[in-house]
Amino acid sequence: MAIATVTASGGGATDRLLSDVVARLQGQGFRIVGALRHVAVDGMAGHCDSDLWLLPDGPAARITQQLGPGAQACRMDAGAMEEAAGLASSRLSEQGADLVVLNKFGVSEAEGRGFRAMIADAVAQGVPVLIGVSQTHRAAFERFAGGLSEDLRPDAETVFDWCRKAAHRTPAQSQNSAMEIPK
Repeated sequence: MAIATVTASGGGATDRLLSDVVARLQGQGFRIVGALRHVAVDGMAGHCDSDLWLLPDGPAARITQQLGPGAQACRMDAGAMEEAAGLASSRLSEQGADLVVLNKFGVSEAEGRGFRAMIADAVAQGVPVLIGVSQTHRAAFERFAGGLSEDLRPDAETVFDWCRKAAHRTPAQSQNSAMEIPK
C-alpha cells in the first residue's frame, strides 16, 4: 500500500506545500485526482469559508455554509462535502490516475465519510495516495490506515520524490509523458 501523510506547521502551510507539489507534478505530466484546499492570492487558506479545488482541473467546491452572524455551530456543509468527494471518486474510476492527493484527512473522514472511500478505492487499485493529516485527526487516520502509511518530512523535495517513486515514474518518464505526440 502506497499511502503517505504530510503535516506542515503553521496556518495553511500543508495546503501551500501540497499545492506546490501538485503543480510541479502536473507540469511533468502526472495524472492527479483528488482535492486541494484553495489557497488565496495572499498565500493563506480561508478559515471561515472553505473551498476545495477538485483535481485535475476544477471546479472549486464550497464545502462550508453561511450560518449567519454569531452562529456557533459547525459550518461544514456535509452535502457539499459528499458531492465533492463523489465527483473526485468518479474521476478516479473513470479517468484513472498516477496519484491521488487530498488536502486532509479531516472530521468527515474520521467519521467514515468524505474522501475516505476514495482513499480506500485508490489503495485497492494500486494508486498511491498523498494526504495532509493534522495532529487533531492523526489518531483517526492511523486507525484507518492500520499503520501502513508513511509520514513524510514537510518539505517540497521530500514530498515530490515520494510521489514520483510511488507512481513509479522517473523524471525522464515524467518529461516524456508531458510532451505532445504529433498525430
